[in-house]
Amino acid sequence: MDYESEKSVLFSITDEDRDQRIDTYLSENVKTLTRSRIQRLIKDGFVEVNGYPTKTSYRLKAGDSLGLVIPEAKPLNLEPEPVEFSLIHEDSSIIVLNKPSGLVVHPSPGHSAGTLVHGLLQHCEDLSGIGGVLRPGIVHRLDKDTSGLIVIAKNDRAHDFLSKQFKNRTVRKKYLALVHGVLDEERGDIDLPIGRHPKRRKEMTVVDSNGKRALTTWIKKEEVAEKFSVLALSLKTGRTHQIRVHLSHIGHPIVGDSVYGVRKSWWKRNFPSAMSLVPEIKRQMLHAEILGFIHPDSGSYNEFKAPIPDDMDYIINCLKSTHLQSKWDKKT
Repeated sequence: MDYESEKSVLFSITDEDRDQRIDTYLSENVKTLTRSRIQRLIKDGFVEVNGYPTKTSYRLKAGDSLGLVIPEAKPLNLEPEPVEFSLIHEDSSIIVLNKPSGLVVHPSPGHSAGTLVHGLLQHCEDLSGIGGVLRPGIVHRLDKDTSGLIVIAKNDRAHDFLSKQFKNRTVRKKYLALVHGVLDEERGDIDLPIGRHPKRRKEMTVVDSNGKRALTTWIKKEEVAEKFSVLALSLKTGRTHQIRVHLSHIGHPIVGDSVYGVRKSWWKRNFPSAMSLVPEIKRQMLHAEILGFIHPDSGSYNEFKAPIPDDMDYIINCLKSTHLQSKWDKKT
C-alpha cells in the first residue's frame, strides 16, 4: 500500500480488546469514520493485522499489531468559491450556519456554481471527507428562497450521526412564516399527506392516496394589518415543500411564494394600498429560525437560533405602516 499523503494509524491490541470484531474496534477508536466506511477500507486492503490484509469478521487477539491507513480524500470536482453566509457555530465535526435567501444549497443543473457547497469548500480547512470524498456533508436542505439554519457535517461519523436524527425525526425544526389571511384559531395542526403533483411534476401537493404522511404544527404569533399572520411552525415530518404546500392548501399561502402563493390580483383586490410593496417581496417569507439536535461528539442537546432576516422584518413592518396609513386616510 502507498502510504504517501495518507494517514497511518497503528494500534497495539491488549488483553482487554481481544475477541472484538476488527470493524467494531476501529469504529469505536477512530471517531471520524463510520463503521460502514471502515468496512469498505478493510475490504479494499487498507487495514492489516500483523502486516497482512484481513477481513471484517476477524476477531482481535492480544498482542496483535493493527494498522489502518486512511486514504487521502479524493477532491470533489468543484472549485471552491467565496459565498456569503453567516456562521453560527463551528467545531471539528459540524458547522451551523444561517443561509441567506437566494442561495442554492447543492450544485444541480442550472446551478453549477455559487452554491453553499462551493462556499463551504472555500471556508473549511479541516474537512476529512464524506465517503472518501473531500466534501461537506449536507444532512438536510432548505429551498433556495428560504432563509435560516442548516447544520453541515465535516466527517463521516458526524454525517451518519446527524442523518439518523433527521431520519428518526428527533431534530427540532422551527420556522417563521408571514402568511396571507388571519387564522381563526391561535394554534393548530395540519396533518395531510403530500405527494407529487399529478400534472406539474416539479410541484408537490396534498393528495388523497399514495402520499406520505406530513404533519405541521403552527402557532399564531401576530396578526398584521388585519390581512396577514406571522406563524411559528414546527415540522414533525420532513416532506419536500411541506410548510408551503400545507399552508397553501388551508388557504393561507406564504407571502411571496411564487409557486404555491397568490397572484398580483389578490393584492389589487384585497390590499390595494400595499401594491407599491409587492415588487419588493422577492421571495417566500419563510425562515428556519430554530434548529436543535444531539451533538455527534458530546452527546448533549444543542439548540441554535437565527434572528428574523432583514427583508422579512422590513416587509412585516411596511405592511403594518401601510395599514395604519390606510386607516388614517379613511378617517380623513
